[in-house]
Amino acid sequence: MTTPPPPPGPTPPPGCPAHRLYGPEAEADPGALYEKLRAEHGAVAPVLVQGDLPAWLVLGHRENLDVARTPSRFSRDSRRWRDMQEGKVPPDHPLTPIAAWQPVCNFQDGAEHERLRGAVTESLERLDRRGIRRYVTRFANQLIDAFADSARADLVRDFAEPLPMLVMTQLVGAPESYGPRLVEAARDMIKGTETAVASNAYVTEALEQLVARKRAQPGRDLTSWLLEHSTSLTEAEIIEHLRLVLIAAFSTTANLIANALRLVLTDRRFRASLSGGHMTLPDALEQVLWDEPPLSAILGRWATGDTMLGGQRIKEGDMVLLGLAAANVDPEIRPDLTVPVHGNRSHLAFSGGPHECPGQDIGRAIADTGIDVLLARLPDLELAVPEDELRWDSSLMSRQLVALPVAFTPRGATVTSATPLPGTGAAQPLPEAAAAPAPGPQDRSPVRDSWWSRLVGRR
Repeated sequence: MTTPPPPPGPTPPPGCPAHRLYGPEAEADPGALYEKLRAEHGAVAPVLVQGDLPAWLVLGHRENLDVARTPSRFSRDSRRWRDMQEGKVPPDHPLTPIAAWQPVCNFQDGAEHERLRGAVTESLERLDRRGIRRYVTRFANQLIDAFADSARADLVRDFAEPLPMLVMTQLVGAPESYGPRLVEAARDMIKGTETAVASNAYVTEALEQLVARKRAQPGRDLTSWLLEHSTSLTEAEIIEHLRLVLIAAFSTTANLIANALRLVLTDRRFRASLSGGHMTLPDALEQVLWDEPPLSAILGRWATGDTMLGGQRIKEGDMVLLGLAAANVDPEIRPDLTVPVHGNRSHLAFSGGPHECPGQDIGRAIADTGIDVLLARLPDLELAVPEDELRWDSSLMSRQLVALPVAFTPRGATVTSATPLPGTGAAQPLPEAAAAPAPGPQDRSPVRDSWWSRLVGRR
């Protein structure tokens, strides 16, 4: 009798079922789930993602670096995903929008990846770092002015979320009037509201208009430098990479700012070290990047052939998830999590290898400068609710504070209040999609319709 071959994909040991990375358990406490998986499986664990599709979650720090640094074994090209090849990831699957292959640098390997990423990184490197901090200071003060007299604020909604996008709007060369609307559109897309499709259309049209404007009148900004780059990017490539930069900067930097401010408000030792000069703000941000990275996991890599990783047999076409948050607390490199890691940038908050985040220093500058301005303006910030009442949204890839309500002594606006936040006064016309209603059922794309809500399991 012939023994049937083992089923493809991750196979947990007998009596040790794969855990879902979605649903109540995963969303309630992702960190606890990671440690349960580490205890059961070691550095690499079989898991299930949306639709109970099998995958491998990499928990070990060394193993994550191994995956990130060897695209010859673990490709970024999702067309290698066996489940997608077999039709198990249809267009309306919740992972399709973030896993389906796209002609952008983070879905490429080899020469094409180098071409596209080179254009992005070389253009980002031309940005004036001192100019970035001036933008951050200006917009941080304007945001604070909007609530400085009220004695209360939500630092997620009123500060952490809008600040990165307002700054990035300037860096890509968009009119200031676009800033607030892009903040709303990005928030809408990520949270998967009923108007997410219209918001996506707005972002696309805004970037199309921006590229057309910069082609006619170039400036000293990211869009103009992508247009003139020697790789001769197509207009579609420029638009898609601008979208990638904007949305990535918005979501990760907003999360970093919110996580750092939460620690300042809830951990007295952390705040005392910061205010007493025992720890600089950049040091504090690195500690946050170790303990609460903006992205907890990255989807994904795909095995180019049968291989071994962390004692597990990975088959060709298997999906592999980089477990950034789990890797950062790997006991092999951090046996005592109470020991500070000041000045140590060997965390994986920005991934690693050829796909490591190219804009991480810009994100650090926005967070560092923005928090510095906030704490200088409102030094007596206090959490306005008990810490255990703070709520989080968790998904496959991140864990985000829903709100961070604070109270403080009203301080009054600064002179920056004479210049209203862009978009609050006379503004240049925005694309029509900015006011587009939520599409009707007959207009909705099965891929784009509230895709993020399906990803995080919220309806």
